Amino acid sequence: YLPVTAVNTTAQLIALRQQMHTQNLSAYIIPETDAHMSEYIGNHDKRRAWITGFTGSAGTAVVIMGKAGLWTDSRYWTQAERQMDCNWELHKEVDIASIVTWLLTEVPAGGSVGFDPFLFSIGSWESYDMALKDSNIQLVSIPANLVDLAWGSEKPLVPSQPIYALQEAFTGGTWQEKVADIRSQMQKHRKGPTAVLLSALDETAWLFNLRGSDIPYNPFFYSYTLLTDSSIRLFVNKSCLASETLKYLNSSCMGPMCVQLEDYSQVRDNVQTYASGDVKIWIGTSYTTYGLYEVIPMEKLIEDTYSPVMVTKAVKNSKEQALLRASHVRDAVAVIRYLVWLEKNVPKGTVDEFSGAELQAPPPNLGRTVSKEEEFSSGPSFETISASGLNAALAHYSPTKEQHRKLSSDEMYLLDSGGQYWDGTTDITRTVHWGTPTAFQKEAYTRVLIGNIDLSRLIFPASTSGRMMEIFARRALWDVGLNYGHGTGHGIGNFLCVHEWPVGFQSGNIPMAKGMFTSIEPGYYQDGEFGIRLEDVALVVEAKTKYPGSYLTFEVVSLVPYDRNLIDVSLLSPEHLQYLNHYYQTIREKVGPELQQRQLLEEFKWLQQHTEPLSARAPRTASLASLLAVSSLTILGWNV
Repeated sequence: YLPVTAVNTTAQLIALRQQMHTQNLSAYIIPETDAHMSEYIGNHDKRRAWITGFTGSAGTAVVIMGKAGLWTDSRYWTQAERQMDCNWELHKEVDIASIVTWLLTEVPAGGSVGFDPFLFSIGSWESYDMALKDSNIQLVSIPANLVDLAWGSEKPLVPSQPIYALQEAFTGGTWQEKVADIRSQMQKHRKGPTAVLLSALDETAWLFNLRGSDIPYNPFFYSYTLLTDSSIRLFVNKSCLASETLKYLNSSCMGPMCVQLEDYSQVRDNVQTYASGDVKIWIGTSYTTYGLYEVIPMEKLIEDTYSPVMVTKAVKNSKEQALLRASHVRDAVAVIRYLVWLEKNVPKGTVDEFSGAELQAPPPNLGRTVSKEEEFSSGPSFETISASGLNAALAHYSPTKEQHRKLSSDEMYLLDSGGQYWDGTTDITRTVHWGTPTAFQKEAYTRVLIGNIDLSRLIFPASTSGRMMEIFARRALWDVGLNYGHGTGHGIGNFLCVHEWPVGFQSGNIPMAKGMFTSIEPGYYQDGEFGIRLEDVALVVEAKTKYPGSYLTFEVVSLVPYDRNLIDVSLLSPEHLQYLNHYYQTIREKVGPELQQRQLLEEFKWLQQHTEPLSARAPRTASLASLLAVSSLTILGWNV
C-alpha cells in the first residue's frame, strides 16, 4: 500500500545513480544539513528531502545502486512512512553505527562510499572513517555535491537578498572593536595562531554586525571569515552588498582593518593556499566542516570545540543585555495580546492549533501577526509549537494546515514561540487550561513550575557547568517518579540564533558566566494525554550573598505570568510563593506601562488580574491559562 502522500522518487534516484556511476561509487551519503551546520537550512540545501520525498528536519539518506535507506528518529517515523515511496527503506535508528552496519552488509568489498565533505562535521567524518577503517570499503570525499548535479536546473536558487549593517543602536560594539578583541585573544594564545577561521553563520554575522535573510528564522547570510593577524577576508555573495555596506566594511583598502571581499565559493581554495604558508589556523571543531578541515595540514591546526568568536559572543556586555531585556518586554506585550484573544475565542470552538497560531502570522511563520506589529520585529525565531491535548505530549509537535486539533476548554494547551527583533531574540513557552484540570495535571504542572523556580533562583559558584545544576529543574518531578526527556535550556542571541551555543545545561556547553543568557525550560509529557513545558529566558548575574565570594544566579527576563488555574498552591513552599509574587510584581512594573502607553486597556486589565499575589490559602482558577497560551504563541519558538 502506497499512501497518496508518498512522493515518487524514481527519477531522482536514476539521476543520482548516474552521477554515482560516473564517480565509481557504490554508495552515497546525504545528510540533512548545510555547509555551516545550521539548525535551519534553506530550500536549496534540502537535498535529502528532494531525493527521498521526506521533509522532516532530521535524518540521513544513503543510496546504493540497488536500494536506498533513510535513518531518522521516532518523531518522524509516521511522517516518513507517509511521504516515502517503495524505493526507500525506513530505518528506525539515527546513529552512524547503524548506517555503517548497513553499508558493510550492502556494499561489496572494494567498494567506495562517497560524501560531500561540506555536509559532514569533523565529528561525523571521524565516526564514519573509524567505523570503516578495518573494512575493505573506502570513504571518498567529493566536494562537488552529486545530489546538486542530479537536481540540475530544478534546484532552488541560492538566496540573493541584501546583506545589511545593523544600526549602531542595536549592537554591543563596532565590528572594528570586535576584530581587535579576537586578534588580542590570538596574540595571547599559547599556541600562537595566525588566523581564526569562522564557519558558523552567526559567527560572521555577529563579528561584522551584519544581517541577512538567507536562512529561515535566522537573520543570516551565507559566509565564511578568515581573520588573520594582518588581514580580514569575508567570503560572501558580493552582489548582496550595497555600496553603503561596502563602505561600512572598508572594503576599498588593504590594511589590517579593511575587509577583503572574496567569492563565497572560493573559501576552500583560499584556505588551502593560506595553509601552505608558515601559519597556524584556529578553528572551532563544532561548526567547521570536513570540507575545510581536510585542506589544512594537521600540524597547522589549532582546535577547540568552539571558536573564540563563539565563546566571546556568548557573554553579552551591558548594552547587549539591555537590548535583550527590552525585546522581551515588547514580546511579552505580543504574547499577552494573543492570550487575551485566545481566552475570548477558544470557548466559542472556533480556534484550532493552526488557525490560532496563524493569527500571529501567515504560514509558515505561525504565531507572528500580532508580534510583527511590535517595534523592531523581524519575524519568528523558529516554527511555533502550538499543541492541544495529546499533541502536546510530542515535544517537537507543530500543526499544519492539514493536521491540527481544535483548541478546547477541556484540554491543556502548550504554546512555544519566539520572535526576532533588531535588539534581541525571544523564546517562551506557556501551558494553560481554560477549564477544569485534573488533580494529576495540576500536580504535574506545579512540579514543573517548581523546577523552573528552583533553577531560576539557584545561587552557584562562578564557572559552574550548566550540567551540574540542571538537576534542580528536575528534582520536584523526580520526587514523585516523573521526568522529561529533553534538555533543560539553551543559549539565546541578540537578533541571532534562538538556540545559541555554547550556553546551556547540556554536557557540551561551556561553564556559566556573568552576562550569558539561557532558557530554563523543564516539562512533563504524559503520552497520549497532555504535555507541559514552562520556558523562560534568564540572564546570568552576580548573586548577593551573605559572605564575599564569586557567586552567580539568574535574572528571568521573560515577562508572562503562569497559569493559576493549573497551580496547586499547597505544593509550593513560602520561598516559591515569595519568588512568584516578586516575579509578578516585576511583570507589572515592566509590562504594565507599555500596555498603558499603547492604550491596550483590555490587556492591561487582564495583566493586573493575572499578576495578583498568590497566597498559600487557595489558588485562583481564573483564566490565567489563557494568558500562558497567548504568551507562548506570540513568541513562537521552542528549544530543547
